[in-house]
Amino acid sequence: MNDPAENSKKSNSFEEITLANGCFWCTEAIFKRVRGILSVVPGYSGGFLNNPSYDQVCTGETGHAEAIQIRFDPKIIPLEKLLEIFWYTHDPTTLNRQGSDVGTQYRSAIFYQTPQQQDIITAVKEDIEEKKVYSNPIVTEISPFKNFYPAEKYHKDYYDNNKSVPYCSYVIDPKVEKLLSKFQDNVKDEYL
Repeated sequence: MNDPAENSKKSNSFEEITLANGCFWCTEAIFKRVRGILSVVPGYSGGFLNNPSYDQVCTGETGHAEAIQIRFDPKIIPLEKLLEIFWYTHDPTTLNRQGSDVGTQYRSAIFYQTPQQQDIITAVKEDIEEKKVYSNPIVTEISPFKNFYPAEKYHKDYYDNNKSVPYCSYVIDPKVEKLLSKFQDNVKDEYL
């Protein structure tokens, strides 16, 4: 018999965090391949306009970043490892841009939901900086979570549904390859 209290405990063992590191097509493609990720939703976070559209966010005037909200099982993929994947699969040293995607909507950002997440984020960032992974300082915005608005349906699974599009092969493929080569032990079996 299902015990509702037990089910509640199980559901409470999962965490959510919102990450932005350029185009959300890239970020979703990376994190949906990571073992322990239960869901990845592309959308908009960190701005002031309620329920913005893609066209509005693309103006750079809503304050939102293209982001993903992920739900994960920290027993399978600890937040520290998620953050390592996040920082190693994009350039966190460029302000408001990733490659040719330019504007505040493409900024590197982490929107934490608890003080514990904030502490872990700070510690992992300091560790990466101490290892001198990047020659320039990390400029990732680290802010408390305020809002998240799911993107329009056609953005969901964009990479997997449009691999022949030049943007996917030139921009997203190298990021996915970086994940597969550096973090192979953390990739879901179906993507190996």
